Amino acid sequence: MDTGKKVVGIVGSYRKNGFIDSAIAQILASAESQGAETKKIYLQDQHIEFCTNCRTCLQEPGTERGKCVLEDDMDQVLQDIEIADSLVIGAPVNFGNVNALTRKLLERCVCYGYWSWDTPQPIMRNTTMRKKAVLVLSSAAPAWMTRWLTGALGALKDLAKMLGAKPIGVLWIGLVNPKEVELSEKVKMQAKRLGQKLATA
Repeated sequence: MDTGKKVVGIVGSYRKNGFIDSAIAQILASAESQGAETKKIYLQDQHIEFCTNCRTCLQEPGTERGKCVLEDDMDQVLQDIEIADSLVIGAPVNFGNVNALTRKLLERCVCYGYWSWDTPQPIMRNTTMRKKAVLVLSSAAPAWMTRWLTGALGALKDLAKMLGAKPIGVLWIGLVNPKEVELSEKVKMQAKRLGQKLATA
């Protein structure tokens, strides 16, 4: 069975085979079992420079993303994301928000906005949310606590929006211990359901 759906997982964690990576792998495997084509992108393996806030990418009008002056892997990463039907975006909580690796991607997605020097505020180039997204987070504190007391979920929602994706589910893994990485059966079941949802949405 081939649904023709493409699902891209974005791993914003510094740890391969950690909680974020493992959860995204479960979601992608579930989507594959429903006939979707999947791909995983490790942000730590990409050469992505920090945004310098030069605003060059924001100057030209139109629905297509603006061109960044930095020459790195960001363009290819965005090309892979743009051809996807659905996204899985995962990041750990560090100091009350998503980690710097994920923030770097978020800041570089400013290219999806338009803000010429003679206008007072930016606007989204394209407000149509054609993609679906599942957001995955992990934290050392209990999930209910960090969900409401940190800005991490808001940051991933902002990233999904910039990438043209509407969140249809959140998987938050709390009380993580990086020395003992093992997803609970409950988390695995949640991941399975979310993967199925992405493949058939």
